[in-house]
Amino acid sequence: MALARTRSPSLSSDYVVALQRHPLLATFAAAASLLGVAAIVNQRLARKAERDNPPRGQFLDIDGARLHYVERGEGRPLVLLHGNGSMIQDFDSSGLIDLAANGYRVIVFDRPGFGHSSRPRNVIWTPEAQADLIRKALDRIGVKQAIVLGHSWGASVALALAIRHPSHVEALVLASGYYFPTARADVTASSVSAMPGVGDAISHTISPILSRMLWPAMLHKMFGPRSVPDKFDGFPKEMAMRPSQMRASAAEAALMIPAAFESSKTYDQIDIPTIIIAGDEDRLIDINEQSVRLHGEIKNSKLHRIAGAGHMIQQSATTQLMAAIDEAAAATGMGGNAPHMYAKA
Repeated sequence: MALARTRSPSLSSDYVVALQRHPLLATFAAAASLLGVAAIVNQRLARKAERDNPPRGQFLDIDGARLHYVERGEGRPLVLLHGNGSMIQDFDSSGLIDLAANGYRVIVFDRPGFGHSSRPRNVIWTPEAQADLIRKALDRIGVKQAIVLGHSWGASVALALAIRHPSHVEALVLASGYYFPTARADVTASSVSAMPGVGDAISHTISPILSRMLWPAMLHKMFGPRSVPDKFDGFPKEMAMRPSQMRASAAEAALMIPAAFESSKTYDQIDIPTIIIAGDEDRLIDINEQSVRLHGEIKNSKLHRIAGAGHMIQQSATTQLMAAIDEAAAATGMGGNAPHMYAKA
């Protein structure tokens, strides 16, 4: 007589039973699975974005960072520093690089963590830390002095460069910058994504998905009240939505207020020609609290308010921004001190 065989429940059966008995565990397991899938998909999309948008410039290895930059044109050096979440292609798609290259040696950097530049985790990338890196990069490529233009977060780096390394900066063009600390709900929200561990998890899973969903609304706010120009189609949004760049963006957002608090103590030290330019309908930054106030702090400055323009003036007011560069260059050509041109408006 054959003995009856007993069968032990399989591991998968135990798992199913456990999930049925513990709905909360089931929900957690499902969420973890979805996040795992999202992380894999986001990483693959990031690699594809990098294949589709290979580096167009050269690299400098400085203090553990790999810095990507593009150089065009000949003449007086002009350095362009992009804003948070952006990269070289912002200035390129705007047409500003081509305009400026007609009379300047234009040097455009992917700031640390953006585009094709790395962002080592052993450094807190404040404006001052980035300014030190840019100064070393300029030394490496033989630029002793330059006109420096910074847009948005890049304006903070430009200011830090002028304060910490004044011999390297002959004039500043500051566009749509954030210069003084204010209460900002968006910064508080970004702080979670900037936290070690948690921020990495969010940047690899949720942030890229949300950014794709919110992309049209983000553009509406950044460009408003003007429409997004067709030329901005040349900006590779998939590069901006890579987990590594999302993490860098969150870190810079979290640094905005403390960085402005520290930097604002130094503005009275700037005595080089400075052009401050901003859209008077900027929906991200109150230009009266920021650009207008900075104009009052920097004695050798001139303020241009672009009527009807928003935050992205490099895209929507490209010719006016180019004129601001030429104005800064003309001021330095008169000996770097032209008080009649920079009288308070």
